[in-house]
Amino acid sequence: QAQLVESGGGLVQPGGSLTLSCAVSGILFRTFDMAWFRQAPGKQRELVASISAGNTPAVVDSMKGRFTISRDNAKNTVYLQMNSLKPDDTAVYYCNAHVTFSAVEYWGRGTQVTVSS
Repeated sequence: QAQLVESGGGLVQPGGSLTLSCAVSGILFRTFDMAWFRQAPGKQRELVASISAGNTPAVVDSMKGRFTISRDNAKNTVYLQMNSLKPDDTAVYYCNAHVTFSAVEYWGRGTQVTVSS
C-alpha cells in the first residue's frame, strides 16, 4: 500500500526558507512522477512543482526562481526547497505520486506552511 508522508512544514517569517520532504513507501518510487501541490484556505488545490521519473523538474511560473523540486531515488524521497517565502505561500502542501497518462495516483496528508511575521 502506498504511503506518502510529508514533513518540514511550519511557521516561517516572510523572506525565510523551508525545505519540505516527502518520504514514499509501498510503491516503486523511481518509476513514479512526483509533484507538490498546495491548497490555501478557501482556494482550490494548485500545482506547485513536478519532477518526472526521469528526473526532469518543472516549477510553476509564478514560483520559478524561489522554489526547487528534487528527488532522491535512493531514499525514496522528494523535496521542495522554498526560498524567499511570502505570506501568499501559506497553505497546506501535499505530495503526489502518479504515473502520467494513467489513473494511478497517490496523495500524502499534507504539511502546513505558514508564512507570517
